[in-house]
Amino acid sequence: MQYLMHEYSLLYQAAAWFLTALGIWKILEKCHQKGFWGLIPGFRYYKLAQAAGRESEGVMALVFEIPMYFLLAVSLFIPADDPRQRFISLAVIACGLIMIIYKIRVTAGLARTFGATVLWSILWAAIPYFPALLWGYSRRYQPVNLGKVAENELLAGTAPAVLPAALDHNASDDGLVIHIRQRTAWDFLRRRYLLKDINLTIPNGSLVLLLGGSGSGKTTLVNAINGYEKADATILLNGVDVYENYEQMKYRIGYVPQQDLLRQNDTVNSTLQDAAKLRLPAGTNSSEIHNRVTEVMDSLGMTSGRSGLVAKKSGGQKKRISIGMELISDPELFILDEPDSGLDGVIARELFEKLKEIADTGKIVITITHIPDRVADLFDYVIVLARDSGRVGRLAFFGTPDQARNFFGQPTMERVVMCVNRKDEGGEGRADEFIEKYARMTMESEAGND
Repeated sequence: MQYLMHEYSLLYQAAAWFLTALGIWKILEKCHQKGFWGLIPGFRYYKLAQAAGRESEGVMALVFEIPMYFLLAVSLFIPADDPRQRFISLAVIACGLIMIIYKIRVTAGLARTFGATVLWSILWAAIPYFPALLWGYSRRYQPVNLGKVAENELLAGTAPAVLPAALDHNASDDGLVIHIRQRTAWDFLRRRYLLKDINLTIPNGSLVLLLGGSGSGKTTLVNAINGYEKADATILLNGVDVYENYEQMKYRIGYVPQQDLLRQNDTVNSTLQDAAKLRLPAGTNSSEIHNRVTEVMDSLGMTSGRSGLVAKKSGGQKKRISIGMELISDPELFILDEPDSGLDGVIARELFEKLKEIADTGKIVITITHIPDRVADLFDYVIVLARDSGRVGRLAFFGTPDQARNFFGQPTMERVVMCVNRKDEGGEGRADEFIEKYARMTMESEAGND
């Protein structure tokens, strides 16, 4: 009799698990996800948590459920009288109890998604197959509270909009050639596209403005260009592949982040001296280091204050010091992330005039700024990134500032950004329109040149 009861219990548990899986499959499909996740232990509650807007609870349920199944599998290979079985049993019980708590939180969120009372989460904990099958197969229950915003966030970056791409495969021995097929990242079992189809060539001696709304991929693009976060791409700097020759090329690319990374109690001179020792080739003698530091200070107008402490300098002067540290190695490509952040109009103008002088020496200077119109006349080119309807960063324009204003039909650079920003971000939501317009224009231009 006891044997039959045991067999019945196992049969019931297997049937309950299978029915619950079928219900979750349909629930996930209703929530615009792949239903097969319902068959995978642990992961199915993570996917339910995404649909319920409680992804963190789903992660925790997954974190405890996978070890629990692992311990149960290990216990099958250990004799019943082995002392380790006691430890495994306690660990399984602990994982199970914690997992139940997070599953209740997930299903409570799921009940809200389906417009049901949270008491259903208690029922789910007791007999999960009943609410799973009911919510999954009944037409009465639909994800009324999934919400458009939640759905967009769930799918953001997973499916780029189908738009034409102006592919530029032509290598160049001069300037910066950017050919990014895609830049993706894994967000816990989901691949997201961060950038797609970014193709342009920047000639030497150019000061370039990088524009785009929040989340458009500006920093991702910069990191792909300098090799810090490589993409599926070809990046050539004066004919040399940055990715294939990264150890060599990283010294030919300068990068100044938004946050100044300076030792406040050092003098300006010692700061640049230390930078020179790190960035100049091994074997550079002290006389050459001194001459290079003096040259950089002269070019940035810092000679008179070289003996002063960094802590005593103004925001504009500190930004010049940060720039000087990168200029020490005489890079061919110079990238700056919001160098004018926190600076007033006059100081910011002076800073960008210095950057223009640097570009005029034959270098490429790319800069991000959120207040572009006060210095727009100094730029040779502007890159505009925008998030398409799939929330993937795409190239919406590359050309001169005057061409950009004409292309977008806007009088200012700030209005250009508003054209491509999403409506829920206060913009006009026309990103796809301009991405497609620019891609077609570029392809027609290339066809005409052929």
